[in-house]
Amino acid sequence: MNKPISNCLLCDRELQQSIGWKELLLKILPQTICSRCEQRFQRIDQQQEEGVVSLFHYNEAMKDYLHRYKFQHDILLAKVFNKILHEQLKNETRLIIPIPMHPENLRLRTFAHIDELLKAANIPFAHHLTKLSKEQQSLKTREVRLQTPQLFEVINPTAIKDKSLLVVDDIYTTGTTLNHAKKALLEAGAKTVDGFTLIHG
Repeated sequence: MNKPISNCLLCDRELQQSIGWKELLLKILPQTICSRCEQRFQRIDQQQEEGVVSLFHYNEAMKDYLHRYKFQHDILLAKVFNKILHEQLKNETRLIIPIPMHPENLRLRTFAHIDELLKAANIPFAHHLTKLSKEQQSLKTREVRLQTPQLFEVINPTAIKDKSLLVVDDIYTTGTTLNHAKKALLEAGAKTVDGFTLIHG
């Protein structure tokens, strides 16, 4: 059971929450941000890309969150979306595969941000991709991204053969990352590959 957080992870206001027997027995994930901070994030009402589910728009609040989480290395912020990610993925029957980081980038950031989001939400996952390039897609223009050579290689293709997969990433922008992952997994024998992201840019 995750230890309850007493202050909002984003603004440090005190959280008004009580953990009773029901929460303990059902292992309900604790609240981690206040309602004021929660309201700053803008949910997506309708799906925008075929085969990819995204939960939030890339507004100023989300931009600030990603900067703190990914680039200021605040691993505690992995818990900010624990409840909504858990609700969205708890009954998932497809094998969940997070987009991996290049080993060199992982060493610099100190943690794999997609893995930590899933761990905080108590969602099981497996790594079946390895990243071939250490270049960050977020630093490229749209035109350059669309011309990027294959970014991934499949680890142990027999483990994903004829299986339905769900690839998870933090943000969808041009779709290059997810498309590369999908292509690599399908060519390695996966039955179907869909995408899921926290944010749609």
